[in-house]
Amino acid sequence: MIDDISELLTNWGFNAPPGGWLAHCFAISVIVILAVIANVIAKSVILRAVKAIIKRTKYKWDDVFIERNVFGRFSHIAPALVIYILTPLAIASGGADPEGAEGLAETLIDYVRRASLIYMLLVTVLSVDSFFNAILDIYRTFDISKHIPLKSFIQVAKIFLYFLCIMFVIALVVGQSPLKLIAGLGAMTAVIMLVFKEPILGFTAGIQLTTNKMVARGDWIEVPSFGVDGDVEEVALTTVKVRNFDKTISTIPTNALITDSFKNWRGMSESGGRRIKRAIHLDIGSIKFCDEESLDRFAKIQFISDYIEKKRKELAEFNESKKADNTALANGRRLTNVGTFRAYIEAYLRHHEMITQELTFLVRQLKPGETGLLIEIYVFCKDK
Repeated sequence: MIDDISELLTNWGFNAPPGGWLAHCFAISVIVILAVIANVIAKSVILRAVKAIIKRTKYKWDDVFIERNVFGRFSHIAPALVIYILTPLAIASGGADPEGAEGLAETLIDYVRRASLIYMLLVTVLSVDSFFNAILDIYRTFDISKHIPLKSFIQVAKIFLYFLCIMFVIALVVGQSPLKLIAGLGAMTAVIMLVFKEPILGFTAGIQLTTNKMVARGDWIEVPSFGVDGDVEEVALTTVKVRNFDKTISTIPTNALITDSFKNWRGMSESGGRRIKRAIHLDIGSIKFCDEESLDRFAKIQFISDYIEKKRKELAEFNESKKADNTALANGRRLTNVGTFRAYIEAYLRHHEMITQELTFLVRQLKPGETGLLIEIYVFCKDK
């Protein structure tokens, strides 16, 4: 190619050896122009056509590849590929070159092609990085992503990808095989373990969390040792991001969820209700038997009117069978105000639309304490 260009330039009136150098400059200019043309074709023609095809499809997941600029980054390979292929034709020494120029040309060709390879390698890695991000975005649109987080595995793949990229770049710079460099890293295992300690621990912890379904995106967790109480937004390689209920963001090491204890409220969220466990404290001195006047007043309460009527008949029959003396309330069986109050609480909760009746339902008296007699409410609310 150089000889042909030199002959053409000589015919135009340029004498060698200057004509030989001019031929090289002319050939390099042609390659630069072709590289620019290839870049324009890749971006303005091919890339636009790909985007148009993707936008016309009925699927939405493929739009993520455009948003993540996967094809846009990959299109940068076109000009580098042209330079890599055509450089030997432009710089190769021709017959008009002075003595010793052949070695210089070969060295220059080697440097240019190495630079082109490094550039294409970096572009490929960045494109694959965007592809991984797109895959992660698509995966998050599925419900399974809430139970099996994938980001930690994607991050491990990225680390491995960039590690290989660095090895290949170093190999191209020093002119050695990348396999020899990777094999030589065996002696640096201890250093690598120290540098990548947190990612390794995070990766193993992520596998345990995913395999055992201990935590997933959207779970409500409490980690007292870190002051965390909120919803999990992201399970990454080294950290877990949690949005607390005060709208602050907390990040905790992934490994901490394996070594430390934490509470996951997922079971409550997936069940039929959220527990209400509260105790009402009553003054023991206020507890007494109910007289007829009290019973007449309680019978007007809608929730316990049937209960009062039923208990009146039941106790009247019992006391009559036992021939109890009605001159004192302590004789025979009587209703107490605290027992009636407990019955009212139970009836009220039975009729409440937000209290589930399928789960545990308890309204009971507990052992009296320093604060008085305790009536515990142990029910489940439908609002979780």
